[in-house]
Amino acid sequence: MEHHRIDSNITRTDQYAAQPGHAVRDDELPKNDEDGEETVLHATRMTLGLLTQRIGQITDQIQDLEGRLARLVERHAPQLLNVVGIGPDTAVTLLITMEANSERLGSEASFAALCEVSPVERSSGSRQYRRLNRGGDRQGNAALHRIVQTRLCFDPRTQDYYERRTKEGKTRREIVRCLKRYAAREVFHLVRAVQACSSS
Repeated sequence: MEHHRIDSNITRTDQYAAQPGHAVRDDELPKNDEDGEETVLHATRMTLGLLTQRIGQITDQIQDLEGRLARLVERHAPQLLNVVGIGPDTAVTLLITMEANSERLGSEASFAALCEVSPVERSSGSRQYRRLNRGGDRQGNAALHRIVQTRLCFDPRTQDYYERRTKEGKTRREIVRCLKRYAAREVFHLVRAVQACSSS
């Protein structure tokens, strides 16, 4: 009997907690609490109801912000959204990077250096090697990294390139480095083309 009463109370409270935006009120709790188990169970339901409500609010805020970002990109550089791997948040990050450092961006190579994807020649005795420039914009670098990771998952051309370079003996790190450099080149020329049209 005790087990049946607890199950019945849980079911009744579940119906309230499952409703979006509904938090269980104190007057919805059962009155019987012989061993404290029911109190713990219903407190858990109340917490889950509040979390459900908060998750819904945050989801709505995220969708609103994504819509605002998409409209900004469509207004200033809509061509970026047609590129595989570039969403509104990544596009905005790259546009901010380019605008904030416009005086440094005289060429595609300078943009690659700004985003920390340009190789720097180094030597150690008789050994020559390359490492990436680490004196640039970390947000821009992260945006390029997101582009590459998305393409590796969904873009057949990028996947074919990865397989080919892997067979040539390149490591994943080396291949990603090359792909980020290609992505920087593509973004630079897309944005510069629009800026040139706007200024003319």
